[in-house]
Amino acid sequence: PHLTSPHRSLKRMASKNDSSVTEFILAGLTDQPELQLPLFLLFLAAYMITIIGNLGLIILIKMNSHLHTPMYYFLFNLSFIDLCYSSVVTPKMLMNFVLKKNIISYSGCMAQLYFYCFFVISECYMLTIMAYDRYVAICNPLLYHVTMSHQVCTCLMGGAYVMGFAGAMAHTGCMLRLSFCDANIINHYMCDILPLLQLSCTSTYVNELVVFIVVGINIIVPSVTIFTSYALILSSILSMSSTEGRSKSFSTCSSHIIAVTLFFGSGSFMFLKPSSSGSMDQGKVSSVFYTNIGSMLNPLIYSLRNKDVQIALRKTLRKIFFSRAKAGFS
Repeated sequence: PHLTSPHRSLKRMASKNDSSVTEFILAGLTDQPELQLPLFLLFLAAYMITIIGNLGLIILIKMNSHLHTPMYYFLFNLSFIDLCYSSVVTPKMLMNFVLKKNIISYSGCMAQLYFYCFFVISECYMLTIMAYDRYVAICNPLLYHVTMSHQVCTCLMGGAYVMGFAGAMAHTGCMLRLSFCDANIINHYMCDILPLLQLSCTSTYVNELVVFIVVGINIIVPSVTIFTSYALILSSILSMSSTEGRSKSFSTCSSHIIAVTLFFGSGSFMFLKPSSSGSMDQGKVSSVFYTNIGSMLNPLIYSLRNKDVQIALRKTLRKIFFSRAKAGFS
């Protein structure tokens, strides 16, 4: 149909990057009343475990000098990222379970989208760096301290955050150019890219192209690097004559493999699929895994399966206990 005069003026408004929507309503994870309280308690408990686990791991690595190695330097940053992006998403998600209408301002929504993208992309590359670190440690152990020097580790870390910044700027910048005319109910518990694109009253072709390119790069490049690293690690482990050496190497890598599988598996399912309403509901469930479950499990995975962390934890608790006991006696 031909555009009438009001429609033409609407298009002109859109081209000026004006948005008539000043706030959005987050639909939440589910609209079933009987599930609101149980889900609130479940995700509140998960969030508390996430904060305690990641913050505890950060403090533990900081306090114990024998954990000041490249592997734990990266784990320190992984815990920091998990703590941050869980805090960007979960508090607003919890409000969905206790409020009849969970409102977020336009600027608040764009800010949440930016920081969410920044931390998620940074985590992609953090997990990639950790895979490369394990490759160097197992395949080139004699050159490990030279290859993974402090300068190299700092550059790799900086690269992960730069990629996060670039990806977040691309997604958020493209989102800011869209107009949202009438519809303002986001079919999600957070301001994610695909649910927002469904609400736009202007063309989303550029945004979809950016999503395809940026998400494709940030999944394919880390995935190929991780798979290549572990293929070389597996080849090196199988060539070992010592059974004890094989077992130790497998044990060192298993925690990281679990974390990678959980993060990239759920992330790929969320983005590399059609954005229909049915798949959007499935996407909400899958996104729970890398926004809530993954960040909660990471510190547990790396601490429960890591003897160095367990020793450091016992040592730190003993130090705290004796210092308090000494203070009490004095």
